[in-house]
Amino acid sequence: MFRKSIYKTPAQLRSMIEPGLITAAALDAVRPLVRAGVTTAKLDAVAERTIVERGAESNFKLVRGYRHTTCISVNEQVVHGIPGSRVLQPGDIVSVDCGAQYQGWNGDSAVTFVVPDPSQPETVARREELSRVTEGSLWAGIAAMATATHIGELGAAIEDYIEAQGASAVSGANYGILREYVGHGIGRRMHESPSVFNYRTPDAGAEIRPGLALAIEPMVTAGGEATFVEDDDWTVSTTDGTDGAHWEHSVARHEGGIWVLTAPDGGAEGLAPFGVTPVPLP
Repeated sequence: MFRKSIYKTPAQLRSMIEPGLITAAALDAVRPLVRAGVTTAKLDAVAERTIVERGAESNFKLVRGYRHTTCISVNEQVVHGIPGSRVLQPGDIVSVDCGAQYQGWNGDSAVTFVVPDPSQPETVARREELSRVTEGSLWAGIAAMATATHIGELGAAIEDYIEAQGASAVSGANYGILREYVGHGIGRRMHESPSVFNYRTPDAGAEIRPGLALAIEPMVTAGGEATFVEDDDWTVSTTDGTDGAHWEHSVARHEGGIWVLTAPDGGAEGLAPFGVTPVPLP
């Protein structure tokens, strides 16, 4: 049976720049609206409008059975939360996952926010730290992609970062990494091969070489790794009720290095602490 290569040509990678930037723009448009009193449906509508105004379409709406532009997950919900009438409350931790398809190519990215609440400084600080650790693990995985030879090294870098943060935390925090939900290849479809695990595995995984485009997306909890799917058949929540966070970027490896397709600066700011400089696609 014929199997398409997971590696793309330089021209194909260049075609992924615009959908990545459109995805980033949609999340940027949502950012100032993540505040108490706003519904998750409002956030979804703003993301949708941004994508359509840029001449693209929501690739989430192309997933069978899903009718929204974003997935918005709050507190114990980690991923795949459905936007609707839920009103954000002070102190909520909110993950927004979004993607755009433009001229047949896809972008996919996720960001986590914490709604300000001066009356709950400890809760806000704890949730902000969970988000920081999750985002940091994402950048650790992306940085590894610059030099790694196989995808398994990305999962190891992500897990190592999370474990190190937990071990160094004053509170002795333990973080859980979702096992059943992983990153993926991206290109003509939002979800392509190969899988990108967020933890160390015995399998080295596919070779990392020029032409590879991946959506790297650690999903981390403030407690256990066990989850369940809620009655809506989409939302994934922690079994123990602890908070979750989700960060994601689409990244390309090319002859000159790596470039984060869903970051306007190519990932320069996020990669700087890891000593990696992104290189624009030729």
